[in-house]
Amino acid sequence: MTDVVTPPTSPVSRERSKEIKRLSVISTARQVRLLSRAELTELTGLSPATLTPLVRDLIAEGYLIERGPGTSRAGRPRAMLEFNPRAELVAAVSLEPSRISCEIADSDGAVVAHRAIRLTGDIVDTICRSVPELAGDGLPALRGVAIAAPGVISGGAVRLAPSVGLIEGRPIGESVQRTLGVPVVVDNDVNLMAAGEHAAGAGTDVADLLLLHVADGIGAGLVLDGQVRRGARGAAGEVGFLPLDPAGRGHDGIGPFEARWSENAIAERVVALAPGRRPDSPVRALVALAVTDPHAAGYLDELLHAWSRLIVSCVCVIDPGRVLLSGAAADLDDAAVGRLQDLVTAAAPSTTEVRRAVLGDRAVLHGAVSYALSAAAAGLPTLLPAP
Repeated sequence: MTDVVTPPTSPVSRERSKEIKRLSVISTARQVRLLSRAELTELTGLSPATLTPLVRDLIAEGYLIERGPGTSRAGRPRAMLEFNPRAELVAAVSLEPSRISCEIADSDGAVVAHRAIRLTGDIVDTICRSVPELAGDGLPALRGVAIAAPGVISGGAVRLAPSVGLIEGRPIGESVQRTLGVPVVVDNDVNLMAAGEHAAGAGTDVADLLLLHVADGIGAGLVLDGQVRRGARGAAGEVGFLPLDPAGRGHDGIGPFEARWSENAIAERVVALAPGRRPDSPVRALVALAVTDPHAAGYLDELLHAWSRLIVSCVCVIDPGRVLLSGAAADLDDAAVGRLQDLVTAAAPSTTEVRRAVLGDRAVLHGAVSYALSAAAAGLPTLLPAP
């Protein structure tokens, strides 16, 4: 009879096993927020002997805070453990025309610090300087960075983003990760908005949605089966390039549809209808003007028909069930949203609900927090949308 010899577990395997168990405890505590050691044992499936040193370490690291005894149905009240959201900080960086907005948030999405930095030099240098400065004493708790950029993102490289000076692909994610040494996520800003609305906004109750964001350009964020979908080369959702309008003429990274129906195009038309300075909210100004000006009312109707064609085209392909209006599109009043819903209902092959997104500028932050914490929890050196 041949003896079966079990090979010894390697130090690497033991360390990896310990880290997996550690992340399991952190994830459980983050979800439950306040629990006893016995409850933590039950929820993680780890033995008390395994759990005790892990909890001790996590208390020392600041992840868990010991609280007074909680209620108990029988026996002695148990000491409670509370998850500390400030133990995990993430940086959300948004690339905008002429500036970078940077926020440090905890794992609850509560903003700890915020700064807008004028972009006068290199984008990567500015990010790598600004994040540590803003994190300050909390830098050791930084678990990840999420960078939101307009344009097409593939493998952490940004292209077709003329508003921030990035037409050809540049590997921003790799450069920032190398300098800061934490997981980095780089994604299209509208994808992050869609993730944020799905996590904490108008899409928490559905698994599928399309977020239509109208600003200088027009883009869409797609969530299917609870996951943001980017496509084979990261260009899913670049709906501003759809050839739906024969009169649209794309140029310099701007698609033909968004060239005619974006916020910039609407602003030009509003100023032509009512000469003066550009309104802060062109869509809101157009809606108000349409009440008394038949030409403005006619243009508003054209706009709603154009946006409905865009939505119906997307519905025919992906059937999202719910469409969220974001950016300038969210500035439509109730009557205009109702009119847009009627146009979509009349033409779409399946029931599609049209409603406003609710998080506004905070959608990117909530999406960034979700992305960055997922990257850190996965234990990856970097997490970038796949090419």
